[in-house]
Amino acid sequence: MIRRRLSRIRTASADAGGALARRLRRVSGLERREEARAFLDAFAAATGATDAHRSRRWAEMRRGLSRGDYYEHTPEELAFGARLAWRNAGRCIGRLPWDSLEVEDHRADGSPEAIAAQIGRHLDAAYGDGRIRSIISIFPPVRGTVLPAWIESPQASQYACHVGEDGAAMGDRRNAEATRIARSMGWRPAGAPGPFDLLPVFLRDRDDRRIVVPPPPQTREVAIAHPDRPGLAALGLRWYAVPLVTDMILSIGGIDYPCAPFNGHYMCTEIASRNFADVRRYDMLEDVARALGLSPSPGDRLWRDVALTELNRAVLASFRAAGVTMIDHHAASDQFMTFHRREQSQGRRVAADWRWIVPPQASAACQPFHLKMRDFHPVPGFYRNRGEDGLRMMPWYGDRYRRRPEQWADRVLRRWKIWKRMAW
Repeated sequence: MIRRRLSRIRTASADAGGALARRLRRVSGLERREEARAFLDAFAAATGATDAHRSRRWAEMRRGLSRGDYYEHTPEELAFGARLAWRNAGRCIGRLPWDSLEVEDHRADGSPEAIAAQIGRHLDAAYGDGRIRSIISIFPPVRGTVLPAWIESPQASQYACHVGEDGAAMGDRRNAEATRIARSMGWRPAGAPGPFDLLPVFLRDRDDRRIVVPPPPQTREVAIAHPDRPGLAALGLRWYAVPLVTDMILSIGGIDYPCAPFNGHYMCTEIASRNFADVRRYDMLEDVARALGLSPSPGDRLWRDVALTELNRAVLASFRAAGVTMIDHHAASDQFMTFHRREQSQGRRVAADWRWIVPPQASAACQPFHLKMRDFHPVPGFYRNRGEDGLRMMPWYGDRYRRRPEQWADRVLRRWKIWKRMAW
């Protein structure tokens, strides 16, 4: 009975705020205060702040949280928190340069027009001369019950999926629904529908109204060709150079930033082994095999391994020929192991999700395959929704010395928080 009533109350409060409110974490006032204090301690330790400054800043944060579940981060705190969130991202293999993340503060203007304009500037700055820079643009946060504008599209650049009357799909199958919505709102490809038509960007304003923004003209694309097999170029494959992730929520010290687009650079397997080969994406492995001169056979499926390897070679060679930053999965794995060793030398345990860290190609030949991992979802961090990766986000105390009773208490408290946040 109690669970049913709690569920009805929570559902009603979530539905009242629209799509964004249903994605935000359920965090109590005490939990928000705990996250704020843990973040302040980490920031003070990293910057060498005095005890007097720490006490004064904690008093300011505490007053803000008491008045309206909100306090404002200083520019220095914002930059430190964003970099820390990248360091804590358990699904990212490329965290070695986490402290070099460029942070752009756009909290002063969070209008949809400002967000749309910044997407283009962000793509330009990140691309530069082809050497991709990691940048994050941070817009206004959630202020108590006041929700800001945000970006609904998972990435700033996405390819459409055109579904014919016979059910045949052309393009990125993951975006079939996004393409349907875009068409219903008046979008049409510039020419005849093709497999690589860039979709518009979906924004939501403060009133949760969907706004369609044309595809960013700053999107650069790389044509895919094999260095030794000219038949692959005939498929007309291409992919965009900058993966600008736009739908993840940045959480720093108990404050959520729903609009914080950020980018890194691609690893070849993300495009070749997943985007082009997955049956729920382009599903082109057989076409690629034939273009490479292979004969797909049901009796001998090792042709898949050959096709995937050659497709990775093609993607890697094409990006390098275009002068665009690209890394192979073996180099990325080596970088992750370097990052892992550095974190351990600093007395920090690395949060990592094995399913995301281990590359999909030649997995057992990469060192992370043999590494024991656990993603304990520390904050600051990124999450997509409260039911998936946001449910378990909370401060992590496992890097400091704790007596056994304190460890037991931490485990019990952690399980209680997760139970309380679930939608019963």
